[in-house]
This record gives sequence, C-alpha cells and structure tokens, in this order.
Amino acid sequence: MKHLTGWVGHAALVVALLAAPLVTAAQELVSVRAAVANLRAGPGTDTEVRWQLRRGFPLQVLQRQGSWLQVRDFEGDEGWVAAALTGPARHHVVRARVLNLRSGPGTQHPVVGTARYGDVLPTLRRAGDWVQLRGPNGQPVWAAAEYLWGW
Repeated sequence: MKHLTGWVGHAALVVALLAAPLVTAAQELVSVRAAVANLRAGPGTDTEVRWQLRRGFPLQVLQRQGSWLQVRDFEGDEGWVAAALTGPARHHVVRARVLNLRSGPGTQHPVVGTARYGDVLPTLRRAGDWVQLRGPNGQPVWAAAEYLWGW
C-alpha cells in the first residue's frame, strides 16, 4: 500500500508540474477602446510613437507600469499604450491573407463573406475550433480559430 501511495504522490506531483506552465502561460488580453491609440516605444507621452492602433485592436499585456501597459500584437511587435485607452471588449484580428466568413461553425456552412489580413472583428463567442464574430456588415459570422488572433 505504501508503494501505491508513493506512486500516487509522484503522479500528483507530475500533474502539478505539467499544469504549472498552463497557469503561468495564461495571457491577459485587452483591446483598444479609443478611436485611435498611439503605440509608443516606452511608457510615457514623451516617447516615440511607433504606430497607431484603431478601435478594437487586440493586444496581449506583457506588463504594467503605472498607467501604461507593455503589449504585444498578433505579429509579435511590442510597445507601450496608455491603459486608459484600452478595455476588455473582445476582438479578433485576421491572420490569413483572405479569410472565409461562414454562416455556421464548420466548412459545411456556406461562405457569406471574407475578411483580410489585419481586419479586426468583434468576438461574439467560441465553439471549439470556430469563433463567431460580428462581420463587416454587422451580421454574425463564423471563422476558423486557427486564422485568428485574440480572445
């Protein structure tokens, strides 16, 4: 019985160690809530503006410093944005050159539109490997999650 307890204890330790990276790998995402937000080289308005982000653009938070967030975008580019210009609204950005938008979650559903690389679409929900989005015309559409980045 002692051997079984030891084995169970080791198994529990292995499971805990394997699960630890999953917990620490959880990422915080925000999206731009202002019409336009400057992505800067550092945490302050006195630093260089690298580029501008439009409303809804999703960003992964790397760290916080005062009222600033260090963030990464879907292409892996990093910079700083004022936290006040971001919020929790869920959005996805298209990573495919052209993405088919479908009427339902699966390739058996007809294509009802397309989106292009870099397009930002509001997220409605996720179902397995498919994400329901608000399409360019405001209608609910579905897209394969592998071609999107965000929530």
